[in-house]
Amino acid sequence: MSEPTTAGGPEPFGTRLRRAMDTRGPLCAGIDPHAALLHSWGLNDDVRGLETFTRTCVEALADRVAVLKPQSAFFERFGSRGVAVLEKAVEEARAAGALVLMDAKRGDIGSTMAAYAATYLDQDSPLFSDAVTVSPYLGFGSLRPALDAAAASGAGVFVLALTSNPEGAEVQRATAADGRSLAQVMLDHMAAENAGARPLGSVGAVVGATLGQAGADLAINGPLLAPGIGAQGASPADLPGVFGPSVHQVVPSVSRGVLRHGPSVDALRAAAAGLTEEIRAVVDRAPR
Repeated sequence: MSEPTTAGGPEPFGTRLRRAMDTRGPLCAGIDPHAALLHSWGLNDDVRGLETFTRTCVEALADRVAVLKPQSAFFERFGSRGVAVLEKAVEEARAAGALVLMDAKRGDIGSTMAAYAATYLDQDSPLFSDAVTVSPYLGFGSLRPALDAAAASGAGVFVLALTSNPEGAEVQRATAADGRSLAQVMLDHMAAENAGARPLGSVGAVVGATLGQAGADLAINGPLLAPGIGAQGASPADLPGVFGPSVHQVVPSVSRGVLRHGPSVDALRAAAAGLTEEIRAVVDRAPR
């Protein structure tokens, strides 16, 4: 599936994401085929089970949610056959209209980062996705190959900033030489990348919905991926408290909260629709 184009090249991810959020709602549904979920669906923890699980998720959700987020590790653990399942899922999900965010959390330097960028952000790659998650803690400048590749292909990048796992604070809340937290340093870099973009920049931040209060300036003019709703303890009602005036740019990410309703396609759709409406109601009431 080729990207929509404008006179200046591929339509930017931020533009496509804003449109998808406005029409389909802001929900990002994860596809996390770990062993416990496969077993809860009555599937074996093998490639056949992986394929059935993934195909069901795509069938149920790809034509109605804004974003589908496969976690690549759960496919990679099966080797080349698992990656083949992932490739097919990406292709079919995008063909059905979902934006695919590859949750790979890649981070490295130089030619290695460029290779990761080519894997997920080059339109000729079988794993080309609408966006990918990356880690900036080798320095924000190490992400340049991914940022440039995303801009060239109309894709997006979601950068880890303030994650939902408690251990993240020892790095992300550490203080830089100028007194800012390291997370704020990264957020400020993202804001610079998104400067002038309308209606939304294509460089997003990952900020956990479980934080209570972010304690950071989240006005990056880009999307804010918010994991942590459901199994990790946060709810849609927590979003305004964490994100404040930036809540309208939030893409809440839910995996187990939807997937536990499988393997019924109808039940998966109902769970996603219910969460979408709950999130919309909270966000619509928040001041702009």
